[in-house]
Amino acid sequence: MQQEIGGEVEHISVMLERCVELLSPSIERAEHPVVVDATLGLGGHTEALLKKFPHLIVIGLDRDLEAIARATARLEPYQDRFLVKHSIYDHILKCILECGFSKVDGILFDLGISSMQVDETERGFSYSHDAPLDMRMDRSEGITAAQLINTGSRDELISILRKFGEEKFAPRIVDAVIRQREITPLNSTVELAELVKKSIPAATRRTGGNPAKRTFQALRIAVNDELGALTRALPDSLDALKVGGRLVVMSFQSLEDRIVKQLFSEITTSRTPRDLPVELPQFAAKFALVVKGSEVASDQEIQFNPRSQSVRLRGVERVAA
Repeated sequence: MQQEIGGEVEHISVMLERCVELLSPSIERAEHPVVVDATLGLGGHTEALLKKFPHLIVIGLDRDLEAIARATARLEPYQDRFLVKHSIYDHILKCILECGFSKVDGILFDLGISSMQVDETERGFSYSHDAPLDMRMDRSEGITAAQLINTGSRDELISILRKFGEEKFAPRIVDAVIRQREITPLNSTVELAELVKKSIPAATRRTGGNPAKRTFQALRIAVNDELGALTRALPDSLDALKVGGRLVVMSFQSLEDRIVKQLFSEITTSRTPRDLPVELPQFAAKFALVVKGSEVASDQEIQFNPRSQSVRLRGVERVAA
């Protein structure tokens, strides 16, 4: 979601007030609080935290150099308390150490693609506008979506669409891709979207929005190794928290949320045998939920910011070393 303010486009951060509220107790308890915004984006959440807490230091991580440049400009008034690292979040421990800290008081993840990346047509994330099939969040490295679909094997591409897009017509779509790439390589978002549409039965196309949505999501996740990076980053993030520190995660699709939900369930459950009458300290959970289940955006926020419609927010606090 975005709006025009003074001639500049401002992207609206999802569940901004709630994220600040959940991180506030950990920040307020600390003498010299440090928070990591593991998905800096355009810096909306970081700005709100720095504005509210005048002694807070925020370490911002992002793999997108364009996002970093824009966030750094936005956060210029707080430059003495804002540290930025060009990095994906599965390097979070290294980034924290490089900034001179060993533990932090809070970590925030705002997962998935940013509205800025979707809005910049040339990035190739959108199936609504014609552009090269890129889809890299960090355009300084890695393979593009075009390279993936033009070189991937049939089995590999079917697996990607099924696993990351939950696309039941994956074989039909991939066969169409292979037929087309034998004639000429695919490198157009609109061309791929049309190919996907033609590969899906007409009856199915009438419901559920654009039929290319699942394919584009799957390719984007694969190109950026989003689920792999998240699976690696979450345990390291938990290790980085001080006692009393909190980890807050916002997910926008079920595959991400499933990873977060499963891990949070494991770390907040005691391992003391059920038949024992007392809790064994060595088996007690080191984390506690600060959000029961998951939270969603309010109807008012969804109306104002449609991107928040699919968000699922979860949070935990470290309660023992």
